Amino acid sequence: MPIDATKPYDQNNIFARILRGEIPCRKVYEDPHALAFHDVNPQAPLHILVIPKGAYVSWDDFSERAPADEIAGFVRAVGHVARENGLAVRGYRLLANVGRNAGQEVPHLHVHLFGGGPLGPMLAR
Repeated sequence: MPIDATKPYDQNNIFARILRGEIPCRKVYEDPHALAFHDVNPQAPLHILVIPKGAYVSWDDFSERAPADEIAGFVRAVGHVARENGLAVRGYRLLANVGRNAGQEVPHLHVHLFGGGPLGPMLAR
């Protein structure tokens, strides 16, 4: 069910629990600012989620409250994951759903990284 991205951060959301080690994940990358792992319900041949380690509900929340080094670290982590998984040459798609209308389901900022083959159009025409 889509969430309201304007609500306070929920410390018990699934990504917060993954960050605390309460729920396992298939980790792809980790640094002081970000964690990347395979999506449990992949929507492309390669589907990786990249999340900041800080408690941010959405891109708006992150861009307003995160310090510059955390923002830079998160953006660099997304690029690193794409390069390390061989996606930079053939192409990939980034998707960040923000709020109810966009279908955001987990109230923790996350970027979907899709690749590994042709992805087709973004929206049905």
